[in-house]
Formats: sequence, structure tokens, C-alpha cells
Amino acid sequence: MDFKTDILPLKDCIFRTALQITMCREEAEDIVQETLIKLWNQRERLSEIHSLEAYAIILARNHALDLLKKHSSNNVAFEENTFRNLKSENPYDRIYAKESVKRIHRIMELLPEKQRTCMFLRDFEEKNYKEIAEIMSISEDQVKINIYRARQFVKKHMNI
Repeated sequence: MDFKTDILPLKDCIFRTALQITMCREEAEDIVQETLIKLWNQRERLSEIHSLEAYAIILARNHALDLLKKHSSNNVAFEENTFRNLKSENPYDRIYAKESVKRIHRIMELLPEKQRTCMFLRDFEEKNYKEIAEIMSISEDQVKINIYRARQFVKKHMNI
């Protein structure tokens, strides 16, 4: 097991998972570091793991959920740094984009954790139903139901 070739390439996937759950860039970066350290410390046992990527996502997800439980009284909101990548010469476009992103994330915060994670893995990570079921430790039918319900919820609240 080599850190650079086996573990380090998982950092982007871990980051996206952590960011989707915490919605805070700094916390997501911390989760990436801690997850990579956990993986490296467990390197002798990792050969027994069927999918290293799935295992890393589960570790990151669990850590992110633990952080959310600690911060449950004050929800973590998107920070202004999140919008640095929005590039437009028109200030009205930038304001509209910022507000749209905020709105979508507020809606996603309302989703149950399982629906939010399933939707994220499917729509943003482009995982198939079987991979999501393995990562989430649920059946493929449950994955499909969670994704359907999450999409319906987001669609309904975006139209309001």
C-alpha cells in the first residue's frame, strides 16, 4: 500500500463528500486530512477492503456527520469564500448566482441525511445505484427511493 498512488488520489472524492455534508470548505478540508490519516494508519488492513473508495467515503461521511451533530445547534452556512469562483462581469448576475446557490443549499439542508447523501453521490459523484447502495449500506431500491424523494423535494421547493 503506497500513500501517493493508493490513498492520496481519493482526496477529491473525500472532499466532495465532506463538503456536501458539512457545506463548509474549511471543515471539509479538515475531514479530508483526518480521513487520509485514518486510511494510512489502517494501511495493513486495507487489502481486505473490497472498494477503497467506498470505504474512504464512508469514513469521511461518518466523520462529517459527527461534526454536524456537534454543531447541530448552529447550522453551518455557506461562507463568502464559496462564491469566489462565480465569474461574471455583470454584478447582477453574480448576485443572482450567489442567491441561487444559497437557496439550493438551504433546500438541501432540509433533506434527510440519507436522501441528501444518495442524491449527492448519484448526481455529483456520478455513482451508480449499486455503488451507492454499497457505500450507504442500504438496498438499491432504497437508493432509488431516496434519490427520487430528494429530487422531488428540491424541485418542489425551487418552484415556490
